[in-house]
Amino acid sequence: MIPILLPPNPVQHFYRGGDRIAALRNIVPESDHQPEEWLAATVSRFGDPVTGLAVTTDGAYLRDLVAAEPAAWVGPQIGRDASDVGILVKLLDARQRLPVHVHPQRGFATAHLDCPYGKTEAWYVLDTEADCAVYVGWNQAIDRDDLDRRRDAQDSEWMLAHMNRVVVREGMGVLVPAGTVHAIDGGIFVAEVQEPTDFSILLEWSVTTSTREESHLDLGFDNVMPAVSTAHLTPPELDALISLEGTRPAAAGFRRLLPEAADAYFRLTDAVAAGGRTDVHAPGFAVVLITDGDGALVSEHERLDVRRGQVLAVPHSFGSWQLQGEATILVGEPGLGWPATLHGGGIR
Repeated sequence: MIPILLPPNPVQHFYRGGDRIAALRNIVPESDHQPEEWLAATVSRFGDPVTGLAVTTDGAYLRDLVAAEPAAWVGPQIGRDASDVGILVKLLDARQRLPVHVHPQRGFATAHLDCPYGKTEAWYVLDTEADCAVYVGWNQAIDRDDLDRRRDAQDSEWMLAHMNRVVVREGMGVLVPAGTVHAIDGGIFVAEVQEPTDFSILLEWSVTTSTREESHLDLGFDNVMPAVSTAHLTPPELDALISLEGTRPAAAGFRRLLPEAADAYFRLTDAVAAGGRTDVHAPGFAVVLITDGDGALVSEHERLDVRRGQVLAVPHSFGSWQLQGEATILVGEPGLGWPATLHGGGIR
């Protein structure tokens, strides 16, 4: 089975952006509120059975192709259901600040949302304007009753002032464990890798087109707020969530772009076809984005030409492969040991 080339899949959202996605993927945006593209997605938006699902050039859902041949796509260890690939990859191009929000942990999702996945996520910065920042975790311990009051008052200034502000640069990787409050400045363009869900708790909805009633996963704030950590994320803990590996030039070897703690959930690597080829990549499901140049994905028996801006879903049955030519790629994959780690490992 050869990799499947996937056409653009922009998603309309409650915040502005999307022009850098359109430029990379060579499309004309339909509006200024298409700030995300879901790459090779086999899951959809929360409460919507279709939006976000990746569609092939033939009009088939990738989800259905995976479900029809799960062993060929993800290998002999199949996930929670036949269409599960263990990861969701997005392009996120914000032209306004994203709201302060939180994603639930696996234990909460299992108990309240009938899903073994939470939504730990990570960002890899593809481009940024000067002095743009991400906000990750509280810079001091927060009183829960006070947080409830500030949320109800939509006190954005208070929330941001109590969060860790991290100025980003191209190539930086940032891990955001589930339960951690976070936001992103407008002007930042990232590749986002995450657990394959769309679970978000908005503490701040007034800066978006969303509403209070769309902000608590249909569970009510009394029920979802226990999923929100109020603990101080200390400077050493914050440092451990940041990787600068991608700020250095890529090489032929596939290198980890995220902190090691991300490996239990997902992996993101890059490589450049230095000297005409990369190192060999092991078999396994992967989402591949060609970020620059052109070349070919080559396995023992197959060859597929690729160029900048293309996205491919690579099946396990493609076997070991390498990139040849003059190109650079990003590769998103499920976490190490997946799917066994879904129930037995990783950050809870």
